[in-house]
Amino acid sequence: MNHLWTIIMAGGLGSRFWPVSGVDCPKQFIDVIGVGRSMLQLTFERFEKICPREHIIIVTGEPYVERVREQVPDLLPYQVLGEPLRRNTAPCIAYAASVIAHLDPEATLIVSPSDHAIFHYERFFNDLQQAVETVQEHEWIITLGAQPVKPDTSYGYIQFREQPSLPEAHNLHKVVTFTEKPPVEMARQFIASGEFFWNAGILVWRLPVLRQAYNTYLPAIAASFFNLSLDTDHSTLEQVYSQSEAISVDNGIMEKAGNVHVLAASFGWSDVETWDSLYGVFRHDKDDNAVVNGEMLAYDTRNCVVIIPEGKTAVLEGLDGYIVAATDDTLMICRRKSEELIFKFASDVELKKLIENK
Repeated sequence: MNHLWTIIMAGGLGSRFWPVSGVDCPKQFIDVIGVGRSMLQLTFERFEKICPREHIIIVTGEPYVERVREQVPDLLPYQVLGEPLRRNTAPCIAYAASVIAHLDPEATLIVSPSDHAIFHYERFFNDLQQAVETVQEHEWIITLGAQPVKPDTSYGYIQFREQPSLPEAHNLHKVVTFTEKPPVEMARQFIASGEFFWNAGILVWRLPVLRQAYNTYLPAIAASFFNLSLDTDHSTLEQVYSQSEAISVDNGIMEKAGNVHVLAASFGWSDVETWDSLYGVFRHDKDDNAVVNGEMLAYDTRNCVVIIPEGKTAVLEGLDGYIVAATDDTLMICRRKSEELIFKFASDVELKKLIENK
């Protein structure tokens, strides 16, 4: 495992978790699941058990570099990379891989989001070890897939070939297609077929395989990023990002490459992308309320998710299936089934502030 590295992608805005999460403090920097540590801190701790601490690189937006260093202290300079512009996951991964290429040309890379929930750590470690050992023997890209439990339209889906990729690995299959966030009826058909996993967003590949994939499918990104030096100045990096295509690694590489295999994850997973998904993974009280943070006195209230500042108490009466989320200056009460309106709520609040501050 001396050549094992992890790239943690921590550049998301977490806008679906407004008002608790926002541009000033995105979801990855928040204790979303009520355990006393942020999603980024939990992710870093997991991978610190898998590879050397100095082999973990966090890629984030430039405005969040100091926040990363505050939450994960004592990292070396190359371990926190600030992106000058948001260009989706393909440039993000290429940037980190270009740094690793200078430090360890024989590296095997795990790429992971910073804000997903993992429920069984030992199984997580075992699955990743299997994926790492497999890519060291085959010129493959392995992505991890979670067993779908409902037709969720906020997840990507991976269709796989029924026959195992290797006789000794019945949990490893060749990927057929990727589908990003299908409509609910299509998601139902996917689950009924038994041929699909949820896309957990975790990739495992050797550095030479990664570079070949970029050279083949994203040659412009490869040419720009893999020519960067370890001490690239900010203006050069800004120019590279400004000229880069904004594209996800799934769209740019995974959907096109013929050497992608999916390993069926056994560890329990959620991307905790929405308030409803948080409700689904958090422990419930006797009335099926999920109180993530703060205190609640509930009267005839059920099926709600509640997150308010520490030391505060919410008194709720007569609610069924609501989101109750508060910060020091904003309170949102919204039906769980209407959370698609959150973007409008956030926009309206920002507009109101702009008008008031004129």
